[in-house]
Amino acid sequence: MIDYAKLAILASIIAIVFGSGWWIGHSKYVEYKASVEAIAKTQEAKVESIEAQHKLVTKGIQDEYDAKLTLLRQYYSNGVRQPSSSTMSNLSNTSSIADANTAYSILARQCSETTLMLTELQKWLNESIGIK
Repeated sequence: MIDYAKLAILASIIAIVFGSGWWIGHSKYVEYKASVEAIAKTQEAKVESIEAQHKLVTKGIQDEYDAKLTLLRQYYSNGVRQPSSSTMSNLSNTSSIADANTAYSILARQCSETTLMLTELQKWLNESIGIK
């Protein structure tokens, strides 16, 4: 009949082949998992570096914008300075002109603030895009 010793040897060989196959697959999985963790840590460090640089650029441009905005507001708080032109005067001495001058002053201040905002935004975008 069937020799139990041969059956035991066959079962042992099958168990060894299955076990070694499982062990090789598990070893590759552990190696892959370790490499993915190393790559993730490297990427996290890179992201932290980029965030720090981005915060630094943003803070620098924000400080510069605030300083320039303060100077603009100070400049326009005293009223718009009209260029002196003695040959051509398009303003009369009526009260509506005083209202127009005030309106023009406000408009000039708002335009200057908007222009400053846009130029600083462009500067921020250019510097932020350069961060890698």
